Amino acid sequence: MTSTDPPRLTVRSTADLISAVPYLLGFHPADSLVLLAMRDTRIVFVARGDLPDPGGPELRQAAEYLAAVIRRQGAHAVTIIGYGPPQRVTPAVDELEAAVQRAGLMIFDALRVTDGRYWSYRCDEPRCCPPEGTAFDPATSAVAAAATFAGHVALPDRAALTGQVAPVEGAARESMSRATVRARERLLDLLSAAPDGDPTGMAAIRTAGMAAVRLAEDRYRTGSTLPDDELAWLTLLLTHLDVRDRAWERIGAQDWEVALWSDVLRRAEPGLAAAPGGLLAFAAWRVGNGALASAAVERALADDPGYSMAQLMADVLNGGLPPSALDESWVSPARRGRRGGRTGKPRRPGTAGLAERAVRPSRSRVRRRDWRPSRRNAE
Repeated sequence: MTSTDPPRLTVRSTADLISAVPYLLGFHPADSLVLLAMRDTRIVFVARGDLPDPGGPELRQAAEYLAAVIRRQGAHAVTIIGYGPPQRVTPAVDELEAAVQRAGLMIFDALRVTDGRYWSYRCDEPRCCPPEGTAFDPATSAVAAAATFAGHVALPDRAALTGQVAPVEGAARESMSRATVRARERLLDLLSAAPDGDPTGMAAIRTAGMAAVRLAEDRYRTGSTLPDDELAWLTLLLTHLDVRDRAWERIGAQDWEVALWSDVLRRAEPGLAAAPGGLLAFAAWRVGNGALASAAVERALADDPGYSMAQLMADVLNGGLPPSALDESWVSPARRGRRGGRTGKPRRPGTAGLAERAVRPSRSRVRRRDWRPSRRNAE
């Protein structure tokens, strides 16, 4: 099943709803605030944030931010779930409830989940909401079974998610280091052989870059991978913006593209990870995996704090912008072909269409994202 055809999970109880959250996020949350945005009876957006410290200045900021993001999704109501001990969850839920109500949204329920039990903050009837909490086992839930059958995986925690974008180590890292040295020598040879009509060698770099991108696409589309030398060559060429932008505008909404840029990011040498990190963030966002996109942005900014594409994707994720923002403005390879191709310098992807244009949420899938403030927002 492709990421554009998600399973339809039927939720019949509070326990089912809680059991569905890890599959919507992609991992089991802990010490977290989760908001489920609902339109009619459908969950249309899921946001997660770390539990703020009680009484800390970031508590109200986090609540206002999450409420504003949900409001922009066109949702009518929310369910709030806090994961953790009551002394940390209760103040956060209280603040978030107030922010959501100020945003004009209805609250279906507000819950706390701790150690296999849940409590409702909006029910005090002992027969259905006992003071000791209600035990539940997500492993036995029909929702979990349906999600697993459909091929969806809930990782054990967020650390497991970030592990999916962590750099390779050991022998794999040593091999990539040697391959990157050879790629640098290959680049020098390419530049030295550039014709007189290409004094800077940029035309040669663009040509080599597109060949490298197409080779990578062909390999990963069929389930293969790149050998170290070809992958190192690609990471080096991606440092040139024309090559990076050509790769960027070719990204559709396919799972193999997420696999491609995940592998390139993990194997890229330090100093060469920002571009594949930004491309992975975009590919993950396009298929609705905001949690992975957020992890990719963090990797890219750790490699280059000023990398503009990663900063743009941080703004997109923090703003809760849906992939449908590209429905009218994105020029995919297929659409370029129908137009008969283009000449001249490639247009960079339309950042204004991502960061500024007001759009309606996508109706095709539940989107989820993991909120981590961008460096600029955190200042």
